[in-house]
Amino acid sequence: MSIWWSLHLRREAASVPLARRLLIGTMETAGVDPDVSYDLSIALSEACANAVEHGGAIPAGTATEAYRVTAYLDGEKCRIEVADSGPGFPHRHPVRPAPTDAEDGRGLCLIRELADHVHIGNKPGLGGAIVSFDKILKWRDGAPLVAV
Repeated sequence: MSIWWSLHLRREAASVPLARRLLIGTMETAGVDPDVSYDLSIALSEACANAVEHGGAIPAGTATEAYRVTAYLDGEKCRIEVADSGPGFPHRHPVRPAPTDAEDGRGLCLIRELADHVHIGNKPGLGGAIVSFDKILKWRDGAPLVAV
């Protein structure tokens, strides 16, 4: 069985915990191991926080003030995608570790540490960034949606 959902969220800080809670609730209901759920929820929070902070540069009041979060639990893998309508990443955007005393700048590195596969890029055409990441799922004993 597979589960997927997609949210269009305002670029507001309050949207980050909403996406995180929905992901955790979905994985808990499906029977995903809590440690895996936690890792993915932290990675999702970082990706959403980046979309809220950097996904702008558009006129206020337009429909593109939102960003999109999509999650797929399919078989033994979860894929999460966060897309915004901001300026996107500079070409050949390297993900470098932030200095140890930095207040911010650790989000993409943290996502890379918590997920099994990460893709960071730009949407074709009108612009915007896309951060997607996958993780192999582990299941609790007796989980209702275990892949067969």
